Amino acid sequence: MSWETHNSSGSKRIVVTKQLPGDHWLKVLTDADCKVEVGTSTDILSVDEIKSKIGDQCDGVIGQLTERWDDELFSALKAAGGKVYANYAVGYNNVNVDDANKHGIPVGNTPGVLTETTAEMAVSLTFSAARRVVEADEFMRARQYKGWLPTLYLGELMTGKTVGVIGAGRIGAAYAKMMVEGYKMNFLYYDLYENKGLEDYLTAYGEFLKSQGQEPITWGRCDSVEDVLRQSDVVSLHPLLDETTHHLMNEERLNMMKPNAILVNASRGPVIDEVALVNHLNKNPDFRTGLDVFEDEPAMKPGLEKCPNAVIVPHIASATIWTRSGMASLAAGNVAGVLNGYGCWQDQDDILAFLEGGDAPKAAPSIVNRDELSLPAFSG
Repeated sequence: MSWETHNSSGSKRIVVTKQLPGDHWLKVLTDADCKVEVGTSTDILSVDEIKSKIGDQCDGVIGQLTERWDDELFSALKAAGGKVYANYAVGYNNVNVDDANKHGIPVGNTPGVLTETTAEMAVSLTFSAARRVVEADEFMRARQYKGWLPTLYLGELMTGKTVGVIGAGRIGAAYAKMMVEGYKMNFLYYDLYENKGLEDYLTAYGEFLKSQGQEPITWGRCDSVEDVLRQSDVVSLHPLLDETTHHLMNEERLNMMKPNAILVNASRGPVIDEVALVNHLNKNPDFRTGLDVFEDEPAMKPGLEKCPNAVIVPHIASATIWTRSGMASLAAGNVAGVLNGYGCWQDQDDILAFLEGGDAPKAAPSIVNRDELSLPAFSG
């Protein structure tokens, strides 16, 4: 495992387990007088490798969603004098926050910056599956195209159909707006909590269409996941991953969907029972799926790669330059903010102030366990 060092004279030692895009994040850390050691390998680090790198003295770590951060690593970080851990992701199901709390270590994440980017990828997966783009691309590359045919790669029209969302948080709501406003789709959602802002938006959009002499879209909040699945032509999954959503999409629920429906997942892989999905795809050739994440990532369950009705991409939903660089700036801001003794930013829907490339506000952008550790709020 090789590492590169920046600002070797810095008084605070920060370990960054993978190279991050952009350079603003590095400026944030070096301006905070940090010596930054960055892992250059593309391999996933083991717990022992991370512990070895933390060593006897380490003030903070920026880690990855591919690493399991629990008592073993937080104990090692605390013993080395560590004061903060930042997860380079908005989700933190790879982090045992209770273990971090036990050792008094703030945990940062990167919300807000991924919203539109991830929603756009979910839209891309939807239409790639609906219009059989990957199959047609492979057909062309194999030089099998002999001329236009009335029945060549027939797909599904989305305009005017019903789109369903499971988990209408930031990303799920952004996806819904793109699909509804872009393609005049009717909308259903299931979430434990009402999204009043989204509902008001959809109502207003329906009224606008009506004022233009067009058929207004309809929307509804369903009482169950099953209601969404039965009625929707496309379902996009955007829940948090926990014990209640693990294998949310199993054999029984897949069978509830329309035989020509589309299932999209750009959240977390284990939300879908991937073995059940492979079986469903094989038994229902008109059913399609678009996947950015996988249950045993980076591996796929056997047979998924052979399903022509599956569009599969390697966890790139947040992979735009702006977003990935912004994530790096937020992660660095969390580390620098805690080490500088700043308070915690309170409004997670207003994160752009940290991403403009200049001086960041004197706050830690997003600390998920701020209340448990009684950390102060930003007062600037």
